[in-house]
Amino acid sequence: MLSRLLMVLLLMGVIFPAVGSAGGQEIVVYSARKEHLIKPLFDRYTQKTGVEIKYITGKAGALLERLKAEGENTPADLFITVDAGNLWRAARVGVLQPVASKVLAENVPAHLRDPGQNWFGLSVRARTLVYNTRAGVLDRLSTYEALADPAWKGKLVLRTSKKVYNQSLVASLIADHGPQEAENMVAGWVANLAADPFANDTKALEAVAAGIGDVTIVNTYYFGRLLKKQPDLPLAIFWPNQGSSGVHVNVSGAGITAHAKHRQAALQLLEWLSGTEAQQQFAALNMEYPVNAQVEVDPLVKEWGGFVANPMNVARYGELQAEAIKLMDRVNYK
Repeated sequence: MLSRLLMVLLLMGVIFPAVGSAGGQEIVVYSARKEHLIKPLFDRYTQKTGVEIKYITGKAGALLERLKAEGENTPADLFITVDAGNLWRAARVGVLQPVASKVLAENVPAHLRDPGQNWFGLSVRARTLVYNTRAGVLDRLSTYEALADPAWKGKLVLRTSKKVYNQSLVASLIADHGPQEAENMVAGWVANLAADPFANDTKALEAVAAGIGDVTIVNTYYFGRLLKKQPDLPLAIFWPNQGSSGVHVNVSGAGITAHAKHRQAALQLLEWLSGTEAQQQFAALNMEYPVNAQVEVDPLVKEWGGFVANPMNVARYGELQAEAIKLMDRVNYK
């Protein structure tokens, strides 16, 4: 009887083997990337490996504070967030751990990951210029810096300085030009505003479409979302700084938490997210760009045309974030 039972168990092991090298483990993810942008990928990974993924979504700052408060008792194995400034801060406060991974080193370019290997970019977002096609300004557009020229007075629309995306943009200007020149540029932007800064990129785009201003600076996926809903809006993308520093780019990315209970399983998920199978979908779900150079850009995003990106390591945005915030305060960029 015992031998027959063992035989049945062995047969069950053949017919229903343990799926994935994580041995059917459960991974817990804290994500500042919204549910509809991560759930399809997690579902696919579970289908492929048998590894269950539990996730909590929320604001980047709140999730980071939660990780800090939980300390070694955190259930989180992986932290996904948006903007290199947030990723840098997470590493700085010690809630992430460095990993050595040949796969990640091959899939994620050096300037799109932490030099200390605490976090890795998973999608690229370009923060570029969008203009009103009826305003007759295309031939006058050139660089971020040029928008400080008095010729743009009353024609510039911006999102609030309180958002990390603009803080990272200003941090990149500090890195490229030095603090004083960067301050002069941002002061010029403020002097040229057509209206008080808007709460988000979508409202800034709508203001330009309505003729309140002629040009704004936004992440391209906001442009894509708005044009999907209202394709007849008089808006178009312009890629600035193509003869100099290149277009400002940022990342959404992830790192393994300092107290991950399932470190190896989390690493396998992170590596998979950086690979060719996941990268196209990870970027396309939000109309972004893959970090993995082997992966094609989504056809809709490709229609916006190619551009030369700023090759600066995105970790610099975090390093200079506090200085950027002080600079914007000094010039009354609200």
